[in-house]
Amino acid sequence: MADDIYHHRAVTLDGPDVSLEDYRGKVLLIVNVASKCGFTPQYTGLEELYQRFRDKGFEVLGFPCNQFGNQEPGSDAEIATFCSTTYPVTFPVFRKVEVNGDKADPLWRQLKEQAPGLLGTQGVKWNFTKFLVNRDGEAVERFAPTVKPEDIAPKIVKLLA
Repeated sequence: MADDIYHHRAVTLDGPDVSLEDYRGKVLLIVNVASKCGFTPQYTGLEELYQRFRDKGFEVLGFPCNQFGNQEPGSDAEIATFCSTTYPVTFPVFRKVEVNGDKADPLWRQLKEQAPGLLGTQGVKWNFTKFLVNRDGEAVERFAPTVKPEDIAPKIVKLLA
């Protein structure tokens, strides 16, 4: 299907290039993350969602982004260390991407088109914007950074049913 996200690729923090085809048939929560943001404690809630639902076909995919307040300035290695020690996350975290502008990652362009923000805006406003993707690989909802991961759980349950 042309509208699904499975034709995109991403590179993990430790180097392997991954096809999003690997996530076909799963419900995904795709999030632009940052280490030095006021919303960074959401890593805990994202990990809790991942642990709670991963055996049911759910994945969290984290994409560091440094476009908002220079809040993700680190290298891939520094981000990996942060994600394994400060907030010990086990869900996949990929290399830094841009989510807005001319150099926006193609995956993020598609997510923004499929699930626009308030009043149809496409730009991501800040770190920890979350996109919920259904089992068909389509972004069905966008959540603002202020929406806590645990508040998304009922919508994940519906998509997993």
